[in-house]
Amino acid sequence: MEVPLYQGFVLAVTIMREATDEFRRFQRDKEVNSQLYSKLTVRGKMQVKSSDIQVGDLIIVEKNQRIPSDMVFLRTSEKAGSCFIRTDQLDGETDWKLRVAVSCTQRLPALGDLFSINAYVYAQKPQLDIHSFEGTFTREDSDPPIHESLSIENTLWASTVVASGTVIGVVIYTGKETRSVMNTSNPKNKVGLLDLELNQLTKALFLALVALSVVMVTLQGFSGPWYRSLFRFLLLFSYIIPISLRVNLDMGKAAYGWMIMKDENIPGTVVRTSTIPEELGRLVYLLTDKTGTLTRNEMVFKRLHLGTVSYGTDTMDEIQNHLVNSYSQTQSQASGNNASSAPPRKAQSSAPKVRKSVSSRVHEAVKAVALCHNVTPVYEARGAAGETEFAEADQDFSDDNRTYQASSPDEVALVQWTESVGLTLVNRDLTSMQLRTPGGQILTYCILQTFPFTSESKRMGVIVRDESTAEITFYMKGADVAMSTVVQYNDWLEEECGNMAREGLRTLVVAKRALTEEQYQDFENRYNQAKLSIHDRTLKVAAVVESLEREMELLCLTGVEDQLQADVRPTLEMLRNAGIKIWMLTGDKLETATCIAKSSHLVSRTQDTHVFRPVTSRGEAHLELNAFRRKHDCALVISGDSLEVCLKYYEHEFVELACQCPAVVCCRCAPTQKAHIVKLLQQHTGRRTCAIGDGGNDVSMIQAADCGIGIEGKEGRQASLAADFSVPQFKHIGRLLMVHGRSSYKRSAALSQFVMHRGLIISTMQAVFSSVFYFASVPLYQGFLMVGYATVYTMFPVFSLVLDQDVKPEMAMLYPELYKDLTKGRSLSCKTFLVWVLISIYQGGVLMSGALVLFESEFVHVVAISFTALVLTELLMVALTVRTWHWLMAVAELLSLGCYVASLAFLNKYFDVAFITTVTFVWKVSAVTAVSCLPLYVLKSLKRKLSPPSYSKLSS
Repeated sequence: MEVPLYQGFVLAVTIMREATDEFRRFQRDKEVNSQLYSKLTVRGKMQVKSSDIQVGDLIIVEKNQRIPSDMVFLRTSEKAGSCFIRTDQLDGETDWKLRVAVSCTQRLPALGDLFSINAYVYAQKPQLDIHSFEGTFTREDSDPPIHESLSIENTLWASTVVASGTVIGVVIYTGKETRSVMNTSNPKNKVGLLDLELNQLTKALFLALVALSVVMVTLQGFSGPWYRSLFRFLLLFSYIIPISLRVNLDMGKAAYGWMIMKDENIPGTVVRTSTIPEELGRLVYLLTDKTGTLTRNEMVFKRLHLGTVSYGTDTMDEIQNHLVNSYSQTQSQASGNNASSAPPRKAQSSAPKVRKSVSSRVHEAVKAVALCHNVTPVYEARGAAGETEFAEADQDFSDDNRTYQASSPDEVALVQWTESVGLTLVNRDLTSMQLRTPGGQILTYCILQTFPFTSESKRMGVIVRDESTAEITFYMKGADVAMSTVVQYNDWLEEECGNMAREGLRTLVVAKRALTEEQYQDFENRYNQAKLSIHDRTLKVAAVVESLEREMELLCLTGVEDQLQADVRPTLEMLRNAGIKIWMLTGDKLETATCIAKSSHLVSRTQDTHVFRPVTSRGEAHLELNAFRRKHDCALVISGDSLEVCLKYYEHEFVELACQCPAVVCCRCAPTQKAHIVKLLQQHTGRRTCAIGDGGNDVSMIQAADCGIGIEGKEGRQASLAADFSVPQFKHIGRLLMVHGRSSYKRSAALSQFVMHRGLIISTMQAVFSSVFYFASVPLYQGFLMVGYATVYTMFPVFSLVLDQDVKPEMAMLYPELYKDLTKGRSLSCKTFLVWVLISIYQGGVLMSGALVLFESEFVHVVAISFTALVLTELLMVALTVRTWHWLMAVAELLSLGCYVASLAFLNKYFDVAFITTVTFVWKVSAVTAVSCLPLYVLKSLKRKLSPPSYSKLSS
């Protein structure tokens, strides 16, 4: 009867634990789905839950609110008719993207007029690609009908955040059709490697059970109804199958989870999937995101280099002094000859080149940095939000109230730096820009043209006219590769760029060219013509711009640092020493990714990096793979597009080569691509993978990996909610894996083998007993003895193995090499399993035969001697297995022994109480127990002397 009851209990525990995990997930989803948004209707605004939004609704989204579904952008409160959105949750890029409202609806006088027009939006069917969109907007009630083409810049995708103004959009995709959901894969139910290994061993034990029963029936000689005997034997030996293993392991996992969350060294860590803590101890590949995971996503200006002189963070005050001097000189000049301020300037520019003073060169460089960008200063409105946004009077133009908006954090860092040295950007619109000098004078510049940054050109430019002197200047800044061909000959640029990149700084080269009015007019005509051409428009426009980009005057080189998260370097170093291979998968640009890989020491200083050239066809991929094969011990840097081509034609070869690299960096990765890489590693290597990220674009990767870790970062909580473990900072991973992962795996391995041993030993005794008594299918121990043996007498000490540790946490952190041993899976293997089986057979045999040899008259004595010796043996075996004693373990041992001794008084129906109290009983039990345990103790101490485990060398 006790077996079904016990199975019911086991199932109930497992179901309860899974149910609580599911319920927590349900609550988190509900929280997200019940966020409120304003919906615009004919009767005015009304609040709707995000789960009730339907296609065709007009939704109003405020600043800093998340966009609930994919929309076409109709109107905004910003005067320019455009807004910025943050897309880090979608593509991992931290720069803000500019989005433009449909001009037809933006021009309408008031919000309510949206309902007075007759128009419709056509959108293509839902697609995966987050960077493209095709659609049209048609207004039918005007004459002739207005058609506007819609592209990606008119869209607001779900999961992005509005960074400026209030926006109104019409919903085009919801739910599973939104781009963000289409780019996340369905989560799988994760099962740990340890559980899979135990399942295999349990199958082996089941086969052993059947075989043993068949042998017993065969020895009986198949006499009478033999099949009935077969089933009786199957039931008698059913203890071979460790039913209680599931309960013990589940309780163990819960205990590990509790220990992780209570660890004061990694505060804020949350275990969301309680079924796989042991996975943390078996990892070979760690796939990490870059932005927000390794880096903080905060840019800081570090270095300005002018060729002959370089300024670092500690010498910025010199720049400030130069600026103050040069501006006070120009001001006194201007006031001295007010009428003729322009002519001397003109004469000066046409004069032969004289070596400029450092002061004027610093001045020119800072001015160029302050003008060449597309940053907009924003002032928060002081009055109530809403309509007052348009009232200029309410705005506060003080320095404390100014924030900068741009599509790249680098640019903001540069403008903030010019502000810190005294040249402040105070205002900007589409046609002009205003700077404030250290003396408080306002300089106005008219913006004639801007050439935005593209990944092809790798540079951006701006042509401005100084309002006070009417000088026209073309400023340009960009990556050193793009700029080195454009600037005049010099001997320092390449070398200094290399030096800065080695320090992990992101470099930008700044240059300028003065234009005469005639030169500019000529350029403008050609540029406008090129913009109107139908064929090869981009090529023609690029050619016209290139005609300006010649012999430019090199002004300076700037270095900006993307600050790393705290302790990223030592953590990566530790993981590498632990034998974990680290891959960085990022949506960011190749240069940035390589730069961070070096500065975070993901790629060590001495290592070479092989940048995989862009490939588009099978032949190119073949050549490039061969080139890569010839390199040894170098890190690989590859872009998402090239990766796609390689995987299409040479999947196996590529993965094999990449796995040999010490580090791999994949840049420009789409979210689904990240998940695809994880699955490839799992299929090709069969090793355990771990993914760590902090943005919505990392969710697919986190769910695909065997173990997903989310970081609660600036990019929201999407990743940390989808992950199995969530940590507040990257540096916590070191302790999570080295200490908790390692001990969880070792403890679970010891615990599960011990539980199997507990079932095997009693089945061996039953087998010996049946053999001695002519293969009778009679149980050795009745009713309560069996239930007590599996629960009260041995449960606590066996479970206390979850407190065991082989080395102190500090040691495990100091010697990450200890972690390497675990990946081979030696703590629980066929070898260790067989050792435990042999121990069980030996002990079971000794206990039973010892009791049979030593008993005198009655059969009850056999039961008493063997059962007492069995319980003692179990308790001693726990004591033998333990590596570091914990006070709770000692309590558990004594408690179990106490329970057994106390219960002897009530077990008079099984034992002869008079016999138990005699000295004979005591010495017989002691002798049998000694024979079963002493040899094992001797063997164990010999093994520790002759081949000590790696950790014992450290703890001594």
